[in-house]
Amino acid sequence: QLQLVESGGGLVQAGGSLRLSCAASGRDFIMSAMGWFRQASGKEREFVATITANGGNTKYAGSVKGRFTVSRDNANNMVVLQMNNLKVEDTAVYYCAARRFTFTSSYEENYDYWGQGTQVTVSP
Repeated sequence: QLQLVESGGGLVQAGGSLRLSCAASGRDFIMSAMGWFRQASGKEREFVATITANGGNTKYAGSVKGRFTVSRDNANNMVVLQMNNLKVEDTAVYYCAARRFTFTSSYEENYDYWGQGTQVTVSP
């Protein structure tokens, strides 16, 4: 069982940066691949990034590749999404998710635990 709590969202101007954190409680964290998803107002939730349990492999949505970086600190049960060169279209609620497998997935139905989400708003 894992509980996830996101933090770090806020308001930023286009071109700026934000760093989202996801704190996980539960001893299964080190065996869990982690993902970030987002949901803009009026749209379906979409995949953003994912990282394997050992942090050795990552995968990104095409819309964020080269701008966002996902990393994890297994010693402190933390996952971070560094977001640079933010665009207005990045505005959304961002969710952290965990799955009971070590390898990644870009499909939300493959994730077992979810955080409550954190709002990111990018102004022009």
